[in-house]
Amino acid sequence: MTFFEYFNSQFSMLQQLDFCLRLVAACLCGAAIGYQRSKHFKEGGIRTHIIVCCAASLIMVISKYGFVDLTNVGGAALSGTRGADPARVAAQVVSGIGFLGAGVIFKNEGIVKGLSAAACIWATAAIGLAMGAGMWIVGLAATVLVTLLQWMLYHFAAWTDAYATSRLHFTVENGHEFNRSLTEQLDRWKAHPVNSRITRRKDGTTDYDLTIRRRTEISYAEMKDFMESHPEILSVSNSSL
Repeated sequence: MTFFEYFNSQFSMLQQLDFCLRLVAACLCGAAIGYQRSKHFKEGGIRTHIIVCCAASLIMVISKYGFVDLTNVGGAALSGTRGADPARVAAQVVSGIGFLGAGVIFKNEGIVKGLSAAACIWATAAIGLAMGAGMWIVGLAATVLVTLLQWMLYHFAAWTDAYATSRLHFTVENGHEFNRSLTEQLDRWKAHPVNSRITRRKDGTTDYDLTIRRRTEISYAEMKDFMESHPEILSVSNSSL
């Protein structure tokens, strides 16, 4: 039997197309859920949800159809495979790779980073399972989908995936009057606060520690103008997260 004959003996082109359409449908479902989460500024945006949903769909396809080569045309088990559970090791890969993905996720100042990287590791493991199971086309299709979506959503980010996160620290003389000024300034900057802490000192000054998100990072000129228009500000710092 030639390789071409073996390749076509497992799945027809119609079946291969069906597998690929399942991956595309999973990506659309993941995008819909990710859109809703991003709209409410939750961690894990569109990109993360797409990758996870696509990988889960791929693993399901592998689980259902990835072991057809262990039987012959008549449906009988091949020699040496009777009584074996070929999905056992593959299942351990799915759960075990989660520990590796957890190593790239970290939380800083209420901001979770590394979710997309962890999802990519999990998706890569699923693609490896597909290749090992002999599902070449669906494995390649998943590779193209994940790579293309990663590239597109990196260069054309949507919703919270497109937001920059910054940490602002102010020290002011009169915190009561500054509260309204700060709220109005955040509205003008179109910034969304995700974390805040206000500390009043014994010397009468007030510290503001804010974590905000907006389309672009706050520039030096914007910070300078804000300080000049509010002489009660004693010090200010701005750092990207």
